[in-house]
Amino acid sequence: MSVFELLESRRAIRNYENREVEREKIERLLEAATLAPNDRMREPWGFFVIQGEAKERYKELALAYLQERFPTKPHLIESSIKVVTNTPVMIAVTSDIAKNEADSKDNEYAVCCAIHSMWLAAQELDLGFVWRTRGVGLVHDQRLHDFIGAPEEKKTVGMIFLGYPDAKEIEEAKPKKRTPFVEKTVWL
Repeated sequence: MSVFELLESRRAIRNYENREVEREKIERLLEAATLAPNDRMREPWGFFVIQGEAKERYKELALAYLQERFPTKPHLIESSIKVVTNTPVMIAVTSDIAKNEADSKDNEYAVCCAIHSMWLAAQELDLGFVWRTRGVGLVHDQRLHDFIGAPEEKKTVGMIFLGYPDAKEIEEAKPKKRTPFVEKTVWL
């Protein structure tokens, strides 16, 4: 598959088969992440793989977070917790906080590239992948930072939800609608 075909076929997969992901495949994704471009080779990423018993503890944390955030929306809470329950692997991805804001931002951009590299590699490994930054991902909540044991000089950039895609979701996937680049481009 060409790079363009890979980019065009990339999808956020939110529903997974009840099947564990092999450690070797997780390691390949992490390796792909480390190949991402990064300013001055700072390699600012950190990865915290959550599965098994740790996933059960995360589920309790997510439930408490969701109940606080959406006390009047039990259906939203229930559907969000179902996502955690049905996701075989979650990976919290962090970025180094540098001594100055410019370097910290560059680090975050590099981590975003690392996550995208993982996403593309997941397709080659026949894995479904979604990058969550809100809601059940708890990315902006201190409890996630504490849960993964990230040092103070790390910032959580995303939570990856990963597994073998549910066949029904793949079959029902609609073509992506994108604004043509000509509508977003100014030639100077």
